[in-house]
Amino acid sequence: MKHMRQTVRGWKLHRQTLKTLADLAQQCNSTTRGWWNYYGAFYQTAMRKLVRYLDQRFEQWARRKYKTLLRHKRRSMEWLRKMKNEYPRMFHYWQAGGSRVG
Repeated sequence: MKHMRQTVRGWKLHRQTLKTLADLAQQCNSTTRGWWNYYGAFYQTAMRKLVRYLDQRFEQWARRKYKTLLRHKRRSMEWLRKMKNEYPRMFHYWQAGGSRVG
């Protein structure tokens, strides 16, 4: 399970501020879909931890991309929640049941 976090860390999401959220989704979805299909049935707790970690990374990305969120952790969490509600099918893990929308 440690390798999943290392892989996500290797994507350096927080440094890809020129990309849109949809671009990042396209980049990440095939890998996260594979992890979900392989580990999701038997390691739900590990997948929940991964989902939390991914969300934190996307919040960090949003804080760097949108300067209005820069020093506002709660606002970036709200922004991500809004994106989940508006585009629930953008990221595979958002629709796989691993994410609390709402």
